[in-house]
Amino acid sequence: MKKSITYLLAGLSILNLTTPALAKDETMTHRLASYIPMTAAPQKADAFAQFLTGAAPLVKETEPGTELWFALQGASEDQVAIFDIFLNETARDAHFSGDVAGALKANASELVEGGWDEGVVANVNHALVLSEKAPVDLYDATTATYIKITAVQGQEDTLAELLTAAGPIVAETEPKTLYWVALRLDQDNFAIFDIFADEAGREDHFAGQVASLLKEQSSTLVAGGWEEGVVANVRNYKILAIK
Repeated sequence: MKKSITYLLAGLSILNLTTPALAKDETMTHRLASYIPMTAAPQKADAFAQFLTGAAPLVKETEPGTELWFALQGASEDQVAIFDIFLNETARDAHFSGDVAGALKANASELVEGGWDEGVVANVNHALVLSEKAPVDLYDATTATYIKITAVQGQEDTLAELLTAAGPIVAETEPKTLYWVALRLDQDNFAIFDIFADEAGREDHFAGQVASLLKEQSSTLVAGGWEEGVVANVRNYKILAIK
């Protein structure tokens, strides 16, 4: 625990180097992420899941700048999502103008509730990467979690500091967390995405040091506190495919 606190304090001391202001020059130096939750059209949950599963090899073949790509399905099978990590803004632009995006656009009127504009584009969440645990045993992962967190007004940078410092703690203390990333969506909003081999890995994560640190600080830093601002925003998925 002592070493974890050291990591946290180190992170808190380097905000100007690691926490992105939403400025163009900073965007060029940070890796990027996107998260797109979608709802399958009626009676199309299986077809949508099959489409996303089949897209992974195409991403791998045609998108070298898309470092990670996950197709996800929620507890309700009509709830699906894509989460990806990009090397830079050029890579993200290439992804959204690439073959997979083109195929999804062509099939969105059939597969996605709301079609392309309302069901896909309107749900795109772009973010800057603050901190990560590098992926390990990537293809052993079966389950994922996405959590959106909104900072208390005036505490945005402090929350960013905590999330930035958390990556090394996860890397050191959570072998069953196969990948973990903290994101900044905009000035006020943040997110955490992580993957696990199984439910036991997820349970260990939520009983771990980073979760404890966030819980301890959430009444001050997170709008809604721990229960309403963190736990209520947990979205669990099974992993359909990975690039």
